[in-house]
Amino acid sequence: CSMTQSPPPAPTLAADHPQLQAPHLWPAAVVADALAVEPARGLDEGEVLRRRGMVGENRLPEKPRRPALLRFLDQFRSLLILILLGAAVLAGLVGDLKDTIVILVVLLINATIGFVQENKAERSLEALRDMLVATARVRRDGTPRIVEAAELVPGDVVLLEAGDRIPADGRFLVAESVEVDESALTGESQAVAKDTTPVGAAPGEQVPLADRTGMGHMNTALTRGRAELLVTATGMRTAVGAIAELLRSGEEPKSPLQVQLDSVGKRIALIGGIAIAVYATIALLRGESLGELALSAVALAVATVPEGLPAVLALTLALGVARMARRGAIVKRLASVETLGSATVICSDKTGTLTLNQMTARALSFAGRRVRIDGEGYAPRGALVDEATGQPAQDVHTLLAPLVLCSDATLSPGTDSRPGIVGDPTEGALVVAAAKSGISALTLRTAYPRIAELPFDSARKFMATVHDEGGRARVYLKGAPDVLLTRSTAVLTAEGVRELDADERERLTDDISALASRGLRILAAATTLVDDLPAGGDQAAANALAERLTGLTLLGLVGIADPPRPQVKDAIALASQAGVSVKMITGDHRDTAAAIARELGIGGAVVTGAELDRMTPAELSERVEDIGVFARVAPEHKVAIVSALTARGHVAAMTGDGVNDAAALRSAHMGVAMGITGTEVTKEAGDMILTDDDFTTIVASVREGRSIYDNVVKFVRFQLSTNIGAILSFLGATVAGLAAPLTAIQVLWVNIIMDGPPAMALGVDPARPGLMDEPPRRSTERILNRTRLIRMFRAGAVMATGTLSVLALADGAFGAPVAATMAFTTFVLFQFFNALNARAERETVFTRHLFTNRWLWVSFGTVIVLQVLVVHVPVLQRLFDTTALTATQWLICTMVAASVLVVEEAIKLARRVTTRR
Repeated sequence: CSMTQSPPPAPTLAADHPQLQAPHLWPAAVVADALAVEPARGLDEGEVLRRRGMVGENRLPEKPRRPALLRFLDQFRSLLILILLGAAVLAGLVGDLKDTIVILVVLLINATIGFVQENKAERSLEALRDMLVATARVRRDGTPRIVEAAELVPGDVVLLEAGDRIPADGRFLVAESVEVDESALTGESQAVAKDTTPVGAAPGEQVPLADRTGMGHMNTALTRGRAELLVTATGMRTAVGAIAELLRSGEEPKSPLQVQLDSVGKRIALIGGIAIAVYATIALLRGESLGELALSAVALAVATVPEGLPAVLALTLALGVARMARRGAIVKRLASVETLGSATVICSDKTGTLTLNQMTARALSFAGRRVRIDGEGYAPRGALVDEATGQPAQDVHTLLAPLVLCSDATLSPGTDSRPGIVGDPTEGALVVAAAKSGISALTLRTAYPRIAELPFDSARKFMATVHDEGGRARVYLKGAPDVLLTRSTAVLTAEGVRELDADERERLTDDISALASRGLRILAAATTLVDDLPAGGDQAAANALAERLTGLTLLGLVGIADPPRPQVKDAIALASQAGVSVKMITGDHRDTAAAIARELGIGGAVVTGAELDRMTPAELSERVEDIGVFARVAPEHKVAIVSALTARGHVAAMTGDGVNDAAALRSAHMGVAMGITGTEVTKEAGDMILTDDDFTTIVASVREGRSIYDNVVKFVRFQLSTNIGAILSFLGATVAGLAAPLTAIQVLWVNIIMDGPPAMALGVDPARPGLMDEPPRRSTERILNRTRLIRMFRAGAVMATGTLSVLALADGAFGAPVAATMAFTTFVLFQFFNALNARAERETVFTRHLFTNRWLWVSFGTVIVLQVLVVHVPVLQRLFDTTALTATQWLICTMVAASVLVVEEAIKLARRVTTRR
């Protein structure tokens, strides 16, 4: 007879269920009971459908995209843009359609450029969703089957082999020699050994993601072994889902330039309002009619606003984007292109950013010798040098050959720029080191075929392979040096194999300490002969073989590391020279991170993620500036670090390549993603992508960003001082009882020709000398700070005084028509010398830098030609109310216009003399 077994109780799948909230703390069987599943059978289809109805599909929800029309209208949210729109409306109301058309056309062009550039951004959630594994092999109703990864639910049993991507978060039920590459999620540079043992933790203590050895996480990959995974979380409940939630809920800060332009808009509005009020008061006191007053006030308001500022800004940023792209940095938002220029700190991921993310054998220690291995990464290029003699190392095959035989990795063709390996990264480092010494892994393994093996086990901490040697079984082992040292009774020395006595053990212990102090991961190699192998291929036979592997001969040690990228040390030194600090943020171990930091010249304290968990936000903010390395951190730690830096007033740039970096890239002022090694989600989350993954490109981008901001300051100073000069000229003429110095069409002409070519030429000015020797500007610094406002008003006052003096004196000498034309021409010529002043804010104009901007001199020549035509061509004379001038009159205008340069140079000279004293 048969008995009908009652089904297990349906699980609640509640988020606060202790076994599901922290499955890494519980035995796998307890987690399976909590999920009401029998692992040997799996779920049935009815239960799968019921659970999917409770938790949803194993995918990330799409973020509703803002409609295109609203995204286009967002381009008009700047206060400066709103002021210009108001000016266009006012100009239209008083019948000045030319100004209205010009302003609206400029604003539409500017908005279109910004819309097109920014339309490609904000796709981080989409990229995360696309990263989900398409299919998974699961056990349901006792039968393995292939299903879509989106159909997985908590309680599913997923069957995994080496090379598979893990499709959801889960608890390992079976883990046979399993190692998982979690670098994209945790920043861990080497594959992590996994097992089924629960992870111990003190009450209330959080276990870092990288230390949850009994767990597998979505989008990580098995590099070795076979596993069965009990799904505990899907979709947004996974570790990747938590990052997606950070991306969705995180706010993106305004770039410093956006903040500055908002300030410019407010100050322009203030200046314009004061000018109109003063002008209206004086005009009313003089008895002007309200109609005339309205026309004059609107014309003055339009003259106050630099219509060409948005266009020049867009051009400057667009050309900066193009220059940066040619250098290997693609910027996705125009407004972000200058942000790096104000960066005070760069928070850099270690693995794949500061380092190659290619494990490399750096040193050998064997037979009483120490050997340095040159060359980085998986390229089999480099020499093996005996450190004692400086000559090529001899007989390295006695150590490297066994290491190659006791591994499975092979070289991959890859590319010249990025060679690769197939297999475990650590074993790949051994194969590459052997190739550098002339040992071919394929040839060696063919000559010495493997007849048996003992896979790596996290409990044993070594791997062993067996090869036939004249009818006897030669065993090669590689693993943890302390384990193999305990099993060894002999050691290879310069005089041959000898007994492993106390002196030799001490020497080997010193060698291990020396390699460990350099932040190297150490493997030992050993060998022995076995007369007969245990029969069978089951676990019992493997355990029996492991027990016989004693009395070993220790062959030597190899030190392995993920090496720094070439020239990164120099780039960090350059950043330091520019006042930009670099902080390493990594999921790697403390000692490894500290060693790499020392090698790269990164100073400061070393703090782990566990220590960060014990800090309050205020404590982290207090200490963050003194910390140089953050090790064993989780994604939420990276966001907290960036927030702490921002709270201290820093402009933070964050670099990274893994999905674990995406949230921090989004929260930083400038997110810098790696283009070669970076995941798609990182590229979408970043503001800038490095196409060459070269840290030096970041430093070059800092220089470019500073130059762009410098140029923004130049053309803002130039344009606004021109407008201030016009305002003061109108006000001065009204107070002095003179005729208006410029007609409405002449004001429009000045705005068009001076807001155009010269301002745009200033926007592409080459970087001035010494730009990278200065500290970063403060994030609170304003484009229109007090000093610059004083200089602009001083320049405006000189222009107004010169223009009105010419108007008054020429009236008596040459007549009113000539005087008006001379005043108009003088005001135009003032802008040439004013532009030169704008190029040199603190230093003298007369340096080698004077002639580096050919576009500025071309624009000067163009404007002179146009002004000559306006003054001397009859048709244009009638349009602009001008009359022909003599050479003497042109000379007078030029000499008066030069006074604005003379005054500024005299003040700067006096300041330099005073400073030297």
